[in-house]
Amino acid sequence: MAVITISRQYGSGGDEVALRVCEMLGYRLFDKHHISRAAVEAGLSEQEVIDYSEDNYRVKNFLDRLLRRPVAVAQVRVWKEDARGAHIPETQPLSEIAALNLVQKAVQAAYNAGGFVILGRGGQIILKDRPNVLHVRIEAPLEERIQRVKQQLKEEQAAYYADVGIRRAAQDLILARDAASAEYIKQFYGLDWDDPSLYHAVLNTGRLGIEKTAEVIAAMARILFT
Repeated sequence: MAVITISRQYGSGGDEVALRVCEMLGYRLFDKHHISRAAVEAGLSEQEVIDYSEDNYRVKNFLDRLLRRPVAVAQVRVWKEDARGAHIPETQPLSEIAALNLVQKAVQAAYNAGGFVILGRGGQIILKDRPNVLHVRIEAPLEERIQRVKQQLKEEQAAYYADVGIRRAAQDLILARDAASAEYIKQFYGLDWDDPSLYHAVLNTGRLGIEKTAEVIAAMARILFT
């Protein structure tokens, strides 16, 4: 089975599209549990889940970028043997490069297995030019993204906010998340996140809607890989 990578603007409905594509094709959605397996293979505790991706990357400040300071993204437990051969846990900082390596290893394992939809995590670059991979970019007009994120914030916070306030919060969140995604790809891969040449197709959910966008991706996969 093939693999599909989906890169998406925040609030474009890319997550919903990915789920529908999985349902249509019988694929599995790549998630943090697959990264957890890579972490276990690297000697970390089974309880550790390190999903260092665009979704939890934070834009670095200018001084950090200038000095290329090493960054610890988590404190993790590793199992080591003492002099008697007993396994004992030891807490160590996990650098962003080590965390990124876990993501890359897990994405490669998903590619080897086939039948996955990989949402974000630089999959379009990690699996660039690999056979049997479809790379898709999901976009939408800013206003539609704001409306979608506004609704999401209202549901998550379960409280009333003045429309102007929640609109501003939604727009700020969109800008911050998109900036983090763009810098993540630039920082670790030296490429432009929104470069259309990285993808087989760039689809606009504002034009197609969630369902039709998923149908187009599923149809492309069937044509290319069957």
